[in-house]
Amino acid sequence: MNNIANDLKFALRQLRRSPGFALTAILTLALGIGANTAIFSLLDQALLRSLPVRNPHELVILEGTGKAWEGSTHNHGGDMEAYFSYPMYKDLRDKNQAFDGLIATLPAGVGISRNNSSENGEAELVSGNYFTVLGVNPALGRLFTQNDDLQKDANPVVVLSFDYWKNHLGADPSVVGSTLAINAHPFQIVGVAAPGFSSAVWGQTPSLFVPITMFEEVIPGGGKRLDNHRDRGLNIIGRLKPGESIALAQVAVAPLWHALRADELKALGTKSKRFTDGFLTNSQLLVLPGAKGLSYQRADFQKPLLAVMAMALLVLLIACVNVASLLLVRSAGRAREFSLRYALGAGATRIAQQLLLEGLLIGIGGGAAGMLLAPIAIRTLVHQLAGDSAYVAFNTAIDPRVLIFNFAIALTASILFSLAPLMQLRRPDLTAAMGQKSATGAGSLLSFRRAVVCLQIGLSVLLLVGAGLFVRTMQNLRHVDVGFTTAQLTTFGINPKLAGYAPAAIPALHQRVIDALTALPGVQSVGATDDPELAGHGQTGNVTVAGYTEPADTDYDVENSAINPAFFSTLQMPLIAGRLFTDTDTTDHPNVAIVNETFAKHFCGSAQACIGRQMANGGGNVKLDTQIVGVVRDSKHEGVRDAIVPTQYRPLKQDANPAELYLYLRTSSDPAETLTTIRRTMQQLDPALTLSSLRTMDAQIDDVLSDERMVSLLAISFGVLATLLAGIGLYGVLAYSTAQRTREIGIRIALGSSRLAISRIVMADVLKLAGIGIVVALPVAYALSGLLRSQLFGVSPADPLTIACAVFLIASVAIVAALLPARRAASVNPTEALRTE
Repeated sequence: MNNIANDLKFALRQLRRSPGFALTAILTLALGIGANTAIFSLLDQALLRSLPVRNPHELVILEGTGKAWEGSTHNHGGDMEAYFSYPMYKDLRDKNQAFDGLIATLPAGVGISRNNSSENGEAELVSGNYFTVLGVNPALGRLFTQNDDLQKDANPVVVLSFDYWKNHLGADPSVVGSTLAINAHPFQIVGVAAPGFSSAVWGQTPSLFVPITMFEEVIPGGGKRLDNHRDRGLNIIGRLKPGESIALAQVAVAPLWHALRADELKALGTKSKRFTDGFLTNSQLLVLPGAKGLSYQRADFQKPLLAVMAMALLVLLIACVNVASLLLVRSAGRAREFSLRYALGAGATRIAQQLLLEGLLIGIGGGAAGMLLAPIAIRTLVHQLAGDSAYVAFNTAIDPRVLIFNFAIALTASILFSLAPLMQLRRPDLTAAMGQKSATGAGSLLSFRRAVVCLQIGLSVLLLVGAGLFVRTMQNLRHVDVGFTTAQLTTFGINPKLAGYAPAAIPALHQRVIDALTALPGVQSVGATDDPELAGHGQTGNVTVAGYTEPADTDYDVENSAINPAFFSTLQMPLIAGRLFTDTDTTDHPNVAIVNETFAKHFCGSAQACIGRQMANGGGNVKLDTQIVGVVRDSKHEGVRDAIVPTQYRPLKQDANPAELYLYLRTSSDPAETLTTIRRTMQQLDPALTLSSLRTMDAQIDDVLSDERMVSLLAISFGVLATLLAGIGLYGVLAYSTAQRTREIGIRIALGSSRLAISRIVMADVLKLAGIGIVVALPVAYALSGLLRSQLFGVSPADPLTIACAVFLIASVAIVAALLPARRAASVNPTEALRTE
């Protein structure tokens, strides 16, 4: 221990004597470790961390397989097989013998009013046993019990999330027992959920929880869905009985699932064998691990986060290699010191201990500095993921597990790079070292350093190629033709039902809003729809078209949007055939529809053939009650990545159940300047109407592309950082090798070599190292880029332009790194060079 203490003091003195080296090494590690800590924190939250509930390993998620279905599904994301009807949930909950409890959950957007202020928020409709089964305790008041979930519309109570209580209500303990309004319906606050718990669905951050039997108040007009076996929209999560395994639970519940499906099939009536096989014979209830909770977004984050994590690890590897290279160069200057130690009786173990302690100090310093950088990096990443929204699924705080990860990287890295100098110090030439004779540049040590530089260059090429592919993907997505003009366009949404409007009053309100916005200065036209564009939103269903027969037991779903007459002119979507809607297309006139080109080609063969064709929503023996009167140009709908889908547009005034409305304003001036005017106008119309996602259309697209933007920015950052580190490492090796060849260069100049020829020797050396690194890295880059194929858009993993740019950039950095050593080599005085030997 005394030796360790002495060596530690000596290591600190050595680092103080070389502040430039110490600062460079620590900052290099800090960048690599800080990036890894930030990325791992997000990856841990999204993919690894269990829910903060009692015994999360006992939780399971239910999914019901079966290719056939009749009815409607209200999809919130993820696999359609994860959705169940409320009657099915109750049957499974009450009749199973395999679980300690089953809970149901369903998200919903709501309007929240309290103390004369209104805002949009997220609610989670949950079964009465939700908190009991999960094992979540109240932070204040009480949570739901099964008694809160017995009768429809009988228990208007609400539990607040801890974050909403803290951030919106000032953590006021007196709120328990008070009331707030949800969609203009009063609810009593009975409690606040525990801190740290957001939902059983990861990525979902509701403001409040409501009993599922209050469905009608939370989702106006949807109360009958609770009695409909054909309406799927709930997710089911269960808790295994103590000692029960997932496999045994799935076997135990299989007969019940088959019996319940058989009852539902009987209620559907006679069906074909193919439908019966898909609905019943080949259907099973899957019991899946649920410790991490259900997630609608985890699959979207998984590949981007893993790709970015791989990049961050490559940066850290380059940083470690760079520091190891710096230590090798530094150790060369300490050859006499360590040789003297050997001469005085020090063993290899003592030398290794000294080097290890110096490396550990650098590693711990780099880890500590990385911890300071990590929170900044995490906040930046979360902001990039969130865009302009209030997305808060990721926590920016660093938890102990991430802290352990950080220092594990720091200590592992320190061990790796601190022992690298032992390769040149384990068998020192005491006579040469004590005499301070120069070594030649062709020894095994220099060869090792050259190999290190080739590795750095190769890793940098990998990152540059990956960064280039992601940048090209982002450019392609941002400039893809979406089918309408996004410039000079502002959009926002309103939901009158959340402000307490009765269905009969909503059409008149819609018209008042459109008229008021149309009258604003600088507004050229106002379009409206119930199905927003490029917002990740879709509402689909199957249709029947006269003259077209769909193959048996298949449903070809189409997008279904209700729009006002000015919608197409506002978005500048051109008409291909037929006519547009007019103000006379109301419920008093025959139903009409306009379809897109994809719809026309699939069902009619061409746009002209579709005009006048009769159709209807739904399949089977439905009445053809709608005439196709127009065909418009194709446009993307849910997102810029998505393919064009067949779409039908209906007049908004022929919509039987109007509710949420999304408005689009085409302006002659900068649309961002109209945002304040829009807010003021809507406030004057009705203060209870809250606006959602008020922004320009370009800003909305940027928000949709937030994941791609984050990956692109990180890839660029990592690529630039890796290239910079590689350049530093290359410069160090060239500077050292040139210094070692001073005598050789002096002789060459003395024998008549020109300064230019000497510079060429150094340049040839650097191009050789860069060439080896590039040639080795390119096949590896191509192989690894194939793993990113699903994340790319409009660019091949073997894109020649990306590869050429990466090679050009790394070659340019190599040449720049060689300029100073080449200049020094060309400036050698042969007389002084020979005299030093």
